Amino acid sequence: MAFWYNRAMIDAQFLPTITANRLTLRALDERDIPALFTIFSQAEVMRYWSSPPMRELADAEALLQDIGAGFQQKTLFQWGVALTSTHQVIGTCTLFHLDSKNRRAEIGYALAREQWGKGIMQEALTALVDFAFNSLDLHRIEADVDPRNHKSLRLLERLGFIKEGLLRERWLVGGEVQDSMMLGLLRREWKSGQ
Repeated sequence: MAFWYNRAMIDAQFLPTITANRLTLRALDERDIPALFTIFSQAEVMRYWSSPPMRELADAEALLQDIGAGFQQKTLFQWGVALTSTHQVIGTCTLFHLDSKNRRAEIGYALAREQWGKGIMQEALTALVDFAFNSLDLHRIEADVDPRNHKSLRLLERLGFIKEGLLRERWLVGGEVQDSMMLGLLRREWKSGQ
């Protein structure tokens, strides 16, 4: 599927690197498999996801392959969130369900539990949203959040996302039915460099 943004940037072999004050959003590779497993195997991190925690390293290997395939198809851009000081991946942030016709994508993110409460994901998402609107020329970004995930909802609202509706019993994860709160942010509403 053809996409409308800067072709030279995305037609390259690798996902562009995005820098923030304390963080680097970068392409993930095989060296990051243990970090991906650490993040996505934590029950607290996965509590409100639409999939259960990873159980073995092979799950992280499969995730990395899916990330690569999604980038090759230009349907998923997933960055590792790394501390600039150590280069260690401590989370991920993602643009997925890219819709070229309507210049829209969904946003997703995960952060290792020990990094919560430090403003890291707000910094990462600010850089990602700025990139999405200004470099990819997106018109709209959407988020699907479990309404019980109050911290995530507050984060998105601080970034300017607006609650747009509740989808009842949208997910079934580990035998538990979960609702979805849909949020949206339009390019004209974004205040760059928040």
